[in-house]
Amino acid sequence: MSMTITRRSALALAGAALLPAAPLKLQFGFSLYGMRSLPWRDGINHVARIGYKSTELSLRAGWNTEPRLLTKADRVEIRKRLLDTGLALPAVMENMPLGRPDGLKVNQERLRAAAEICHECSPGPAALMETTVGGRPDSWDQMKGAMAEELAGWAKLAEQLKIVIAIKPHSKLAMNRPERARWLIEQVKSPSIKLVYDYSHYEVNALDMKQTMEQIVPHAVFAHIKDCTGPAPGSKFLLPGDGKTDYKAYVAMLAGLGYRGPVVVEVSVDVFDLPNYDPVAAATRVWERVSPAFA
Repeated sequence: MSMTITRRSALALAGAALLPAAPLKLQFGFSLYGMRSLPWRDGINHVARIGYKSTELSLRAGWNTEPRLLTKADRVEIRKRLLDTGLALPAVMENMPLGRPDGLKVNQERLRAAAEICHECSPGPAALMETTVGGRPDSWDQMKGAMAEELAGWAKLAEQLKIVIAIKPHSKLAMNRPERARWLIEQVKSPSIKLVYDYSHYEVNALDMKQTMEQIVPHAVFAHIKDCTGPAPGSKFLLPGDGKTDYKAYVAMLAGLGYRGPVVVEVSVDVFDLPNYDPVAAATRVWERVSPAFA
């Protein structure tokens, strides 16, 4: 069948091609890591009511969404509540140090438990599992070989469990710089092992935002945001919007480099351990200050 394109329709098509593309909108979320004092039901409801589009469950010890505490009925309810509120579950948070001889079996068990949550609680595709990887910055050279070896084992298990693991550079841990994160994932070369981008952990070491994005974003599937008081030592983490980060520029740069994943608020222990911390007030404050950058 042939189709005739008139001069008028051709001009219309040409004009449409010249129109600026609609700005890309990244999904903006709030992690329940910052709502430890609340029942998870309340946390999910508050995150959705405030306006966020996604959340993250903390599987770490001390949080009420730790896998051993969630019954089968709880997991069904979490999934339904997320579905009913329209929240996505792009990730769950763990804390699994790499390269410890006594930690291999424990980490594999925790990875299996996390994978169950990733599949059972997400109303959409399986959530990814994000984790820091332990160690001290000055132990990198001694630990990196063992860390890479164990990470390769994680990759094989993640492929079997049908999840993605995103490892997170942290300013106070062994994998604290972009080049270290890239070195580690390049030893494994697995589609099941990706990176988390969190500029705050580079900002405390006075690293440039654009440069760190260029190094990490090609390998990143998840992003956390928070601010900090300034370069280390003595730096404290802050709520997003309480520091110097220009989030409109941040979002534009992140999207411009090809990032298409969620951006999720992580409230630091530096903030939520303060005696007057109110998780709902904090989530509301961040939304009011930062969400316009995602509009």
